[in-house]
Amino acid sequence: MTGPTEWVFGDPVGVGPWEGPLPTDERYDPELLAEGDRRNVVDHYRYWRRDAVVADLDSRRHDFHVAIENFQHDHNIGTVVRTANAFTARAVHIVGRRRWNRRGAMVTDRYQHVDHHASVDSLLEFARAEGLAVVGVDNTAGSTPIETTSLPRRCVLIFGQEGPGLTAEARAGADLLVSIAQFGSTRSINAGVAAGIVMHAWVREHADLKTAW
Repeated sequence: MTGPTEWVFGDPVGVGPWEGPLPTDERYDPELLAEGDRRNVVDHYRYWRRDAVVADLDSRRHDFHVAIENFQHDHNIGTVVRTANAFTARAVHIVGRRRWNRRGAMVTDRYQHVDHHASVDSLLEFARAEGLAVVGVDNTAGSTPIETTSLPRRCVLIFGQEGPGLTAEARAGADLLVSIAQFGSTRSINAGVAAGIVMHAWVREHADLKTAW
């Protein structure tokens, strides 16, 4: 079942109650069929049960993971989760504090696998066990420009927090450090924006665009 109402912004989105003979496919949610589906989902998933949507996404997920350090309650994490859902990241990993501000995720965390690691070392152990390259994203000495760098297909993209960037532990544990070219006066860009840029770089290089909605 759908549980609490998912976000609706401005004019109602989605579709009303199902018209005509009811489908018998078990992926459909009887409550949504009867009341309509106003969730923020693509049309392909209209009227589907949430667990059915997650199962279908699991069959489509890409080979990259996203990790973000959360040692100061970063408010960008919700945006990172929402973007990871849009690009079907395998999982999002929150490193540090378990609690994070879900508001920016716009309920997409219901469809995106989100794991927690108490420390950077725990994340690195996970990456090694899964055979994933660790790609740190930080505008720091020794980083190579993302614009001219090939990203590993199977990897964890790890981001630091607004201001301090990656911790020393994360930089030391990364197999590759990349930076985003900037041309203005600011020292850094929003961590949620940076995550979107790098995820899209991975998509441009590795994703099969024929599978996009």
